[in-house]
Amino acid sequence: MGSIDAAIAALPPIREVVAAAGIAPRKSFGQHFLFDLNVAARIARAAGDVSTGTVVEIGPGPGALTRALLLAGAQRVVAVERDARCVVALRGLVDAVQGRLSVIKADARDRRLEDLGEPPVRVVANLPYGIASRLLVDWLPAGAGLTGLTLMFQREVARRITAAPNTPAYGRLSVLVQWAARARILFPVPPSVFVPPPQVHSAVVAITPRPSSETDGCAVEDFRSVARLAFGQRRKMLRSSLAGLGNSEDLLSQAGIRADRRAEDLSVAEFARLAGALGRRTVRCAASSR
Repeated sequence: MGSIDAAIAALPPIREVVAAAGIAPRKSFGQHFLFDLNVAARIARAAGDVSTGTVVEIGPGPGALTRALLLAGAQRVVAVERDARCVVALRGLVDAVQGRLSVIKADARDRRLEDLGEPPVRVVANLPYGIASRLLVDWLPAGAGLTGLTLMFQREVARRITAAPNTPAYGRLSVLVQWAARARILFPVPPSVFVPPPQVHSAVVAITPRPSSETDGCAVEDFRSVARLAFGQRRKMLRSSLAGLGNSEDLLSQAGIRADRRAEDLSVAEFARLAGALGRRTVRCAASSR
């Protein structure tokens, strides 16, 4: 057993850490603490090689997944935790692993990934469910330093992230993520491994950012605008749902998409064509106004 392994093994079990700190999970933080070390180890293994660069963990709680990442060989873990009680509870682990773990008390929504550590950066987390989708959309498209994300979501959110066109789960989140990354569900996680058990099942998702060469045909804001409007009125034909962009039929024609189709019918590539056409039109309008 290595020195770090031995140091972690000498720490009190997670349940004792929580009891000693008097930490009761707070609904306002969306807390469901992961106590099952086997599940934590499985998530850490799914993240791949964590021995280089920085592993960012969001919402570590009392540290079950944090311990698993360090035992899996992570040399640098940066944990962002909003709850001051959990920051205190993690101090024993920080001291035990000799500089390999930093805990930042902050709201992850206020921090940029590129400011948290040296690349390559991997995000591995049991995300707070209330902000999980927003965080993911904010992180993508990724900068050059972000190599992968291994994240736990509510099962229904995981299905939305990976959904195909013409399926009930396919929507704005599906196209935003799949345009910027490749995503697949790795394995389910039952409520019983958490304290308190949530009312929903969970799933771990692997997300690999696409290289910029695959997304540079359109601007991020144009893609997001098209997706937001199209799915904002998903039952309407695109000529109506995209009316807010002005002359939607001309825009659809330029992208080679029929105006009577609906958002749920379009592939991610077709959304990218629409966003590209919107960007070109914006450039032409700016040039003509000079």
